[in-house]
Amino acid sequence: MMKLNMGCGNRGIDGYVNVDKYPNSGADMVVDLEKTPWPWETGSVGEVRFIHSLEHMGQDTSTYLGILRETYRICADGASVTIHVPHPKHDNFTGDPTHVRAITAQQFLLFDRQLNDHWKATQSSAATPLAHYLDIDFVTTQSNVVLDPLYQSKLASGELTIDAIAELARQVNNVIAEVHITLKVRKVH
Repeated sequence: MMKLNMGCGNRGIDGYVNVDKYPNSGADMVVDLEKTPWPWETGSVGEVRFIHSLEHMGQDTSTYLGILRETYRICADGASVTIHVPHPKHDNFTGDPTHVRAITAQQFLLFDRQLNDHWKATQSSAATPLAHYLDIDFVTTQSNVVLDPLYQSKLASGELTIDAIAELARQVNNVIAEVHITLKVRKVH
């Protein structure tokens, strides 16, 4: 099954179709991912990677939601979607003027149909049931953070505990450098 490395820039990955909108990027396919529909068949993709690229796309909310809808459309049931982004409270995010959208693990809960159903049944959340509105279903299977090197060294040395770092991350910038999220596409209900 096809594997896509979306917004690859000059970071192609062997075994993937490397996709970027810039012809001089070295991509295998030149596709502007903000324009839909994409050129891949429905259900034809087994893995999608957005490695430091999704934060550059979808400044307009409808464009961003269109990217997620197209990702869902082209993926097969059970496909994996890997997303690595700079943390929105880190200088790596705010220092790049081409970063147009903050991406957090929390937002992907809105695209999980079972969670949407639970929230509706229990009236336990005012969250917008985007999985139903967009007819998509992504399950978050993994969410990790990469600490800024300063805080990683303080954790490694025992100067700070993981709980202390978590508290700092709620209060100050530049504690968490990146967020890594893995989604699973669920098409069988």
